[in-house]
Amino acid sequence: MDAIVVTGGRQLSGSVATSGAKNAALPILFATLLADGDHVLENVPALRDIDSTELLLRALGCRTSRDGHSLNVNVSRPDEALAPYDLVRKMRASILCLGPLLARYGEARVSLPGGCAIGTRPVDLHVDTMRRLGADVSVEAGYVIARAERLKGARILFEKLTVGGTENALMAAVLAEGETLIENAAKEPEVVDLVHFLRAMGAKIEGEGTSVISVTGVDALEPARHAVIPDRIEAGTLLLAGAITGGNVRVTACNPAHLEALVAKLRECGFDLAQGDDWLEVLPAAAWNSTDLTTAPYPGFPTDLQAQFMALMTQASGTSVITEGIFENRFMHVQELVRLGADITPMALVAVVRGKRGGLSGAEVMATDLRASASLILAGLIAGGTTRVNRIYHLDRGYEHLEKKLAALGADIRRVDGS
Repeated sequence: MDAIVVTGGRQLSGSVATSGAKNAALPILFATLLADGDHVLENVPALRDIDSTELLLRALGCRTSRDGHSLNVNVSRPDEALAPYDLVRKMRASILCLGPLLARYGEARVSLPGGCAIGTRPVDLHVDTMRRLGADVSVEAGYVIARAERLKGARILFEKLTVGGTENALMAAVLAEGETLIENAAKEPEVVDLVHFLRAMGAKIEGEGTSVISVTGVDALEPARHAVIPDRIEAGTLLLAGAITGGNVRVTACNPAHLEALVAKLRECGFDLAQGDDWLEVLPAAAWNSTDLTTAPYPGFPTDLQAQFMALMTQASGTSVITEGIFENRFMHVQELVRLGADITPMALVAVVRGKRGGLSGAEVMATDLRASASLILAGLIAGGTTRVNRIYHLDRGYEHLEKKLAALGADIRRVDGS
């Protein structure tokens, strides 16, 4: 099993491009199931989660082929609308095939998903949505089983914001009979990107990016071509890598509007940033102040950048209070940061970080989830000596060659065989 080895102390500088967004590409890939024929998706990142999705699509009768970051998906009716456990267990996002399969074929049998352990992320919101759209849904022997001759438009009011729930509702509603109103809908850019793809297929959707989305069902959709948006989480991670090393890093091929919450926090800490239409640049800082942070649904501060920002706060002047407002188990990286010398006290959904410039020293640590992996690598960039991050397969689920991008900016970092 591979590991990442980082020797700290180098100031990063240079320009680095953002890859396509994993969290946009995954629902879009599942949305191809809504129309037979050839779909062409561009700016698709090379990630383990994308590979897992391709395997699932092939199990559902699709043919896929890659040319660089372009991915072709040829969709045809599967022998059975079944998403088996062996494939779904690898990735929680697999539940997103429920809506398309049910809407397109009138039935779906989807294994309850697995994935990283950052929280419960229950599927009950997805199940309730399909029931509201007229499906007969049950959970039996670890599978969600849903049937409906044709889904019917309905009012769907989410009691709490859910990105995956909103995406599944959208993909089911586009072929439902009549109008569907999705209230308290997620506003994330990845949801908006899914809507743009569905609209390119011929769907009738209004209100994306707001809390109320309306969908008028159509009888059929057509295959489409679409370019996936840049990954705002990768872009933010690269900016934070520049910031934590006191470096000068420009992140290109990104959308600055998607990172306003992070940029605001960095400026609160005292960092100077510059930006253009499709780039952001963090300028060198010898020292920075602490700031408090609470994660929240978009446009709030993203939970997927919380661990990386915590690494930055270990080097700040003062004490910061970081509150996790999305997932109940997303401080597993804290104990690993403490192994590197960080002064952090976790308390349920709150962590108190007492910053001290230069207070970290290299050690062997273990990645517990995708974003924790990035957090430990960022800490390793400024820790004295060498840090070894094990279980790096988590990183490969969501970052395309992060170690190569950091090395190109001047980091002393390499991937090694961990066996």
